[in-house]
Amino acid sequence: ATAGAMTGEANRQANRSKVYYGLLREPDVMPLPQEEEEEPEMDGDKPKKKKKKDNFMQKKSKTDPNAPISTRMPFPELRDSDKLEKAKAFRESLKRANLGPDNIPSICMYTLMNVTCRVNTVSVSDDSSMLAAGLTDSKIRVWSLLNHKLKKLKSAEALKDINREADDVLHRMMDDSSAESSKELIGHSGPVFGLSFSPDKSLLLSGSEDGVVRLWSLQTWTCLVSYKGHVFPVWDVQFSPQGYYFASCGHDRTARLWTTEQAQPLRIFQGHFSDVDCLAFHPNSNYIGTGSSDRSIRMWDCLTGACVRFMTGHKSAVLCISFSPDGRFLASGSSDQRVLIWDIAFGHLLAELSHHSSIISALSFSREGTILTSAAIDCTIALWDFGKLMTESGLEEVNVTHNPDVRKDGENLILGTYRSKSTPLLHLHYTRRNLLLAIGPFNST
Repeated sequence: ATAGAMTGEANRQANRSKVYYGLLREPDVMPLPQEEEEEPEMDGDKPKKKKKKDNFMQKKSKTDPNAPISTRMPFPELRDSDKLEKAKAFRESLKRANLGPDNIPSICMYTLMNVTCRVNTVSVSDDSSMLAAGLTDSKIRVWSLLNHKLKKLKSAEALKDINREADDVLHRMMDDSSAESSKELIGHSGPVFGLSFSPDKSLLLSGSEDGVVRLWSLQTWTCLVSYKGHVFPVWDVQFSPQGYYFASCGHDRTARLWTTEQAQPLRIFQGHFSDVDCLAFHPNSNYIGTGSSDRSIRMWDCLTGACVRFMTGHKSAVLCISFSPDGRFLASGSSDQRVLIWDIAFGHLLAELSHHSSIISALSFSREGTILTSAAIDCTIALWDFGKLMTESGLEEVNVTHNPDVRKDGENLILGTYRSKSTPLLHLHYTRRNLLLAIGPFNST
């Protein structure tokens, strides 16, 4: 951090604005037929199960009273491929493991071995099929996490001969001779610090020390656009949960909102006193949260560009933030080795979780929000019982002026801790079925 930091606490007036933290109604998508599971059924109660799933679909379509109106942020119409992807995601979510104190997640650890230079950042696509790493030698490497390899689009001449009416037209468009288990993207002129996959995994965003945000096609494996707005290094980039919009932040103390359709930023969020180190989109895409080296967290309204939440409590730079799946809470991790939980309805601090002995490097909520996972560069992962914290917080009586007591009994909320041998953790990701993926580079020293 260059200069500037917060002293004292945030003013209550700063958090008086109304925040629509509820989730948007899911678009009406025809559910895909259920895949048959091979598990033997003890009783003949298959129809019962189906009934349950139908109710789940109806429950999801109810309107949240705290949600913004669906047209508040303009989004393009969903393409057929987007609807198919949403239907696939819904089908996967029906098979999701329900996590809790009695059912903690399984963890799959990916270690990046024999890396020729330092790994700065890691990202996993939403469907957990691809992993990307940003390196200090300015390159980006993308791996496939599934059995199929990464292919390139055929040349324009070859594409002319393809029958567009065929059912497998998307497979025919790809060149089998270009299939590789990993691909390299070269274009930045400095270390890469931020990466983010688009929800449909056709695009990848990257931010670098060279001050440029690049948008890469994962079909042609080339750079499509260079977004130039930041004058200093870009520390983080993030796609919105619905795609189309993305955000970046950096050393110039600003965060910026962009769209894939134009090369100029739509909004510039200015207010932090030092580097903006990390950012996250709210699940409803109407807000962006930013964490800064000035030790504060701010929430910005994408529509108006105003700062609607200003939260202080960390004693050092805020390096990672994550919104809960229901949109009501925010978790932040810092180099002060603590994880703080915030209620964004009123901007109150709810809990302070201490366990790690080094910088918090990653945070992730399980898909249904009952478990919060934190990771640090001391090679440890901690699982926290977020469901228990919420039920015991008594949020019904809370308002702007009456804030609840800050819970500091992290030892009563911790469900488990895990240690890797020599791998500092850089990224955590829950698959759609609630398997936890943890990723980091091997450190031999």
